[in-house]
Amino acid sequence: MVPEDAPRQEPADRAVTEAALFDAFGGVRGMVETVLPGLLFVTIFTINKNLQVSAIAAAAVSLLLVVVRLVRKDTVKHAFSGVFGVAFGIAFALITGNAKDFMLPGMLYTLGLSLAYLISAAAGFPLIGLMLGPVFKENLSWRTRNPGRKKAYTKASYAWGVILLTKCAILFPLYWWADTTKFGWVAIALKIPPFLLAVWLTWIFLAKAPAPIDVFAEMEAEEKAEEARKAAATTQRREA
Repeated sequence: MVPEDAPRQEPADRAVTEAALFDAFGGVRGMVETVLPGLLFVTIFTINKNLQVSAIAAAAVSLLLVVVRLVRKDTVKHAFSGVFGVAFGIAFALITGNAKDFMLPGMLYTLGLSLAYLISAAAGFPLIGLMLGPVFKENLSWRTRNPGRKKAYTKASYAWGVILLTKCAILFPLYWWADTTKFGWVAIALKIPPFLLAVWLTWIFLAKAPAPIDVFAEMEAEEKAEEARKAAATTQRREA
């Protein structure tokens, strides 16, 4: 077990943590793919108030982003998640005839995610730890063997939950009371800043935490040790 007061990460480890966090949450490209379809939808609707044209443009750019990733043979998970989000938004808006509903699935997802972060942290199974454990090759070792790291994941999960819940507290009243274009621009403006704040706080908490336990390296070491024991036993039998 790694005690909470174990040595903190070195600068090189912090750089690795920063890179892993950025990659896990999509990086700059992932942020662009998250914002661009909605930005295009709101921009076109602001100009011509045509729901169908706005929806087609958002769907087209979302699919184009996936095609670009496929052509470049990049990971498509962030782009595909964006496509599904846009598809649900378009479906809601076209069914109701209300352009505001393009944002509604994303808002409901954000609300559910904020509650998941808060509840999981309170239950001792912080969602950020479950998400990032495999990224740092520690899996669930932080729960029982690295209490300082579990504490950091708990703080990060609370931070994500509070930030996303605050975002919802701003957007849901506007959804009911503001006009469509104003609501749309506020929703677009709140896409990236809360996300960056949550990622930054996560990095702060993890940078001060003990380094992760590489369980994969431990398993490899155990396998090599077992092979060495078997080889030694075979040699002894041959010599006997």
